[in-house]
Amino acid sequence: MSSSTSDLPARIARLFVYPVKSCAGVEVQEAVLTETGLDLDRAWMVADAEGRFVTQRQLPRMALVRPQIKHHEVVLRAPGMLALHLQIEAVEEPVKVRIWQDEVAAYDMGAVAAQWFTDFLGQPLRLVRFDPEQRRLSSLKWTEGREAANQFSDGFPLLVVSQASLDGLNGRLSAAGHGAVGIERFRPNIVLAGLAAHEEDQLESIRIAAGEEVQLRPVKPCGRCPIPNVDPATAEVTPQVLQTLLGYRRNEKLQGAAAFGMNAIVLNGFDQTLRVGQPFTATSHPG
Repeated sequence: MSSSTSDLPARIARLFVYPVKSCAGVEVQEAVLTETGLDLDRAWMVADAEGRFVTQRQLPRMALVRPQIKHHEVVLRAPGMLALHLQIEAVEEPVKVRIWQDEVAAYDMGAVAAQWFTDFLGQPLRLVRFDPEQRRLSSLKWTEGREAANQFSDGFPLLVVSQASLDGLNGRLSAAGHGAVGIERFRPNIVLAGLAAHEEDQLESIRIAAGEEVQLRPVKPCGRCPIPNVDPATAEVTPQVLQTLLGYRRNEKLQGAAAFGMNAIVLNGFDQTLRVGQPFTATSHPG
């Protein structure tokens, strides 16, 4: 495939890591890029009594669980709860859990963590840590046969969104009499400044100078479930965000889901550090 290269006046605007799948994110100024995405991203997951993953789709109050990353631990806080301290290198017994169609090896985080999530979310739950020996791959159909590993992300190591895409959505929400929303509703890892709205859809690669060059490849539009309707500050669910997106971002390749942002894989630059403010250049698909 031929392509055209443009030096975009673009930079990394924001970085987010989500230590516990579907809980609040942690905005960071820098993050190490690993084989499975940003370090500690979706390393933990909440599972029900049958070992199946749960998210804000079923339990919007998960948005109120706010992690803080410290040197040797991740601290979780939620309204009305004492803080839960997770040692980054500590796990208990091995378990099998299910995320979408994948059964994967994990480690249970023990009775205290289980009780904490059970009490806050109101049903029997466990907290598990991804087993680093487990290899869970992105869809080879979308990666064109390239192996790209994930932990507990929905399906790809990174989610990339442009600030302009959010600005465009907020313009439409405002015109319809709704309030603006933050990028946190869309749970990106990397927010890019300097692109036009949804220009990330057209990028074939993203190159970032970070010691050794980092090269990312956007591979699949992110089809949006109802989670963007969840207010991350209150866990209140309202329909206008997804309804508005469906009015102009419906994607037939995603069975009619609204596309917002791009799932991406890492081609080069493992163990490099990404930082807010780093410039990038991009290669666009032709046409």
